[in-house]
Amino acid sequence: MLFVQSAALMFALFFLHLNLNAWLLGSVLVALLLLNLMTFARLHSPLPVTDWELFSQVCADMALYGCLLYQSGGATNPFIFTLLVPLLITAATLPKRFTLLMALMVVALYSILLRHFQPLIEPGSSHQHQLLNLFDLHVIGMWINFLFTVLLISWFITRMQLSLQVQTQVLQQERDQRIQDQQLLSLATMAAGTAHELGTPLATMQVTLKEMALDHPDDDQLQEDIALLQEQVQLCSQRLRQLAHKVRDEQDSGPAVPLSTLLAAVIEEWTLMRPEVSHTQAIAANDQARVQDSTALRQALLNLFNNAADACPDAIEVELSYPSPEQAQLRIRDQGPGLPLEQADQLGKPFVTTKGRGLGIGLFLTTSTLARHHGEVRLYNHPDGGTLTEVCLPLLPPQ
Repeated sequence: MLFVQSAALMFALFFLHLNLNAWLLGSVLVALLLLNLMTFARLHSPLPVTDWELFSQVCADMALYGCLLYQSGGATNPFIFTLLVPLLITAATLPKRFTLLMALMVVALYSILLRHFQPLIEPGSSHQHQLLNLFDLHVIGMWINFLFTVLLISWFITRMQLSLQVQTQVLQQERDQRIQDQQLLSLATMAAGTAHELGTPLATMQVTLKEMALDHPDDDQLQEDIALLQEQVQLCSQRLRQLAHKVRDEQDSGPAVPLSTLLAAVIEEWTLMRPEVSHTQAIAANDQARVQDSTALRQALLNLFNNAADACPDAIEVELSYPSPEQAQLRIRDQGPGLPLEQADQLGKPFVTTKGRGLGIGLFLTTSTLARHHGEVRLYNHPDGGTLTEVCLPLLPPQ
């Protein structure tokens, strides 16, 4: 608008030689420029823009447009329709009451400019030929103004619509994130209660297994089974204690450790928990590839390994690579039946599982944890059979 108005003023002064007060019009254009600069600076402020603030700036635009039109023919100026621009902005961005108020102000300003304005040419100082020429120029000016208005409306309304769509998407993402946080909170509450309640039956199992071992000292096969059960019960009790201690002692950000070291520790813990699993691993060592260590991240990776073992405990392939200095990629392939196509889009949501005995929360928690670490997990059906799980995890900047 500022560019077009400045060009129109230059055209009227140096080509049409109209009797205009260039100093007054120039001062209005300078005021409009300062208002735009102030608006540009305001948009970079962290404070939110209120409806009244936006409305006041649109009113300032309208007042400056009125000053320009008053100095250049008032309602006889073909660019009188620029008064509709503030109304369009108000209607597209502000509540209804502001639109009605702006409509009344625009109509009132137009009505004033019908009678009060500085004429472009004095009626008595021209003959009929000059008046016809001026009428032709007025028609051309109306055509230019119509074209400009069409372009302005098309550009501005399209930009405003895109902005509203982006805002709607952001609100939807925040709503989904809030729902996911509520689900995580519910799961955490249930997990805390379950972990507390599991202590009693595990202690009972330990006492019972010890008594069984004392009652049947000569049965070697039974002694081996009891020893295995005692080991598993002890592992469960140890895991519960570790979980409680880590959650209590762990801060928001753990130490930065090499990803290969963290992954090796997780695989070691996994093999102790699942001794029946056979796997091959290709972990590229890189001490500069570091991530923020946390219990949640370790548990998320452990969930993925357990999912692969549940699908098929034989010949699981684990590979860690670094596609770029800023990102690591973990690939886990199992030899199981693969993913059902009808559930592929639902995986990662709470209580959705491909295992008949699963609860459907492991992959959900894993997805949420990796998202907090700015990573993601994707699952595919491998062309040669089984499921391929890909984890993309950003790395910390090198120290």
